[in-house]
Amino acid sequence: MAELPAFNHTSLESIADISNTVRATFHTHKTRSVSYRLTQLRKLYWGLKDNEDALLEACKRDLGKSSFETYLTEVGWCENDIIFMCNNLEKWVKDEAAPDIPLMNKALSPRIRKEPLGCVLIIGAYNFPIQLSLGPLIGAIAAGCTAILKPSENAPAAAAVMEMIIKKSLDQSAYRVVQGAVPESTALLDQKWDKIFYTGNMNVGKIIAKKAAETLTPVTLELGGRNPAIITRNADARLAARRLLWAKLLNAGQVCVSQNYILVDKEILPAFIAEMKKAMDEFYPQGAKASPDYGRIVNERQFLRLKKMLDESQGKILLGGTMDEKEKFLEPTVIQVDNVTDSLMVDESFGPLIPIYPVKNLDEAIRLANEVHDTPLGIYPFGNKQETNRILAETRSGGASVNDGFFHASIPTLAFGGVGESGQGSYRGKASFDCFTHRRSVTTTPGWMESLLNVRYPPYAGKLKQFQRMSNLSPNFDRDGKVKRNLATYILTLGGGSFMAAVKRYLFVAILALGVKQYQLRRLGS
Repeated sequence: MAELPAFNHTSLESIADISNTVRATFHTHKTRSVSYRLTQLRKLYWGLKDNEDALLEACKRDLGKSSFETYLTEVGWCENDIIFMCNNLEKWVKDEAAPDIPLMNKALSPRIRKEPLGCVLIIGAYNFPIQLSLGPLIGAIAAGCTAILKPSENAPAAAAVMEMIIKKSLDQSAYRVVQGAVPESTALLDQKWDKIFYTGNMNVGKIIAKKAAETLTPVTLELGGRNPAIITRNADARLAARRLLWAKLLNAGQVCVSQNYILVDKEILPAFIAEMKKAMDEFYPQGAKASPDYGRIVNERQFLRLKKMLDESQGKILLGGTMDEKEKFLEPTVIQVDNVTDSLMVDESFGPLIPIYPVKNLDEAIRLANEVHDTPLGIYPFGNKQETNRILAETRSGGASVNDGFFHASIPTLAFGGVGESGQGSYRGKASFDCFTHRRSVTTTPGWMESLLNVRYPPYAGKLKQFQRMSNLSPNFDRDGKVKRNLATYILTLGGGSFMAAVKRYLFVAILALGVKQYQLRRLGS
């Protein structure tokens, strides 16, 4: 068993000085160097690699996570993220040519520079204490920012190991860890930041957004949501049961993006329940409590909150339901409910509680999903292509996985984020670099253009028409909003109306002509 460092709160008196140091370092401009960023990322990689045993043990102590689950979703994830960043950073930092620039402005060399936002605050979460803390930090380092990380105090062992790694691996003038709870977080929020990145619940997200608004500080908020899964009568009951059960039981259900409830067509309900029981027996043949692969609730407060939700539910328990407060064990529990006001429907459970709500058809399922929470973090439709496309078209969510549980959130290079009440902004992969980067528009005006710019200087008498000739675009639509057909354009584009449409049509005509020609040659040869 790995020996772990102790978790100690950072003194409140030191937080302002720590923040000022990190901010001052940014203004030395040393973090702008790509070689500096790469060095920091590489050192962090080896800090993680050399302390894998400690990280695995920390997550075991904090959440009862198996080593496999911790490596899959935490340690290996972050190590691979660093390598991906290192392999792509020099490409990402280059200036980009600005798009859609009129020909008359090309001489100004319009371009987009990628610049670090500045000094940033990252507040992590307890459910994936390594990934949800270091993931944003990796993006901040890659972007050239300085940063302070405040891990969740609810996963103290992981927080202490991360602090140890960051102290040994990273430049302490640029990257620091502050440990603590509400008082320390409050002291940090009283400092000036160029970006705040928070992962957690909606209530705290509102507090952070309000505090950030006082200084016009931009925020990225990765929150949760009452995420629905919708199973139509044409879905594969076995696949839906296995995939949703896995998604809900990872980390003992403490996953912000897993489904919070399942809307199931009544026609397929019996088969779905039977398949869930089969999958449960297959995943945990000796029962979940005896399984080394099933985690525990993070602390007593969260355990009692989940117990209260289950006790107050008017639903019928179909599977599971046992618990052990001493071990903070809560068995995977499937409950059939029939009201959106049930205790398991009105709040995000963030645990292994699986309410199932039978519906008569897809219309009812979509209506209920939008009624319960119209901007969840994820949505999970199961059915045929027509049905799943309709669900995507008539709902909103931060992301979606069709015929699966949060697969979109398990791809490390796919941008991840919420919408509406489930959050704002996104990160992961290149999106993590973009999250902490300011895209600065830049032009350079050459001296030889001065005579052309004369139109902008006063006096303006007689210059309006000249300016209009230079700048005005001509509409291709009439006063009724209908596109006007220009005969010459129609002929040149073969009726396609655009350059790309014309290319496609010309290619089609050329291929058709070639085919006719070959047919004629074969006829002549015969």
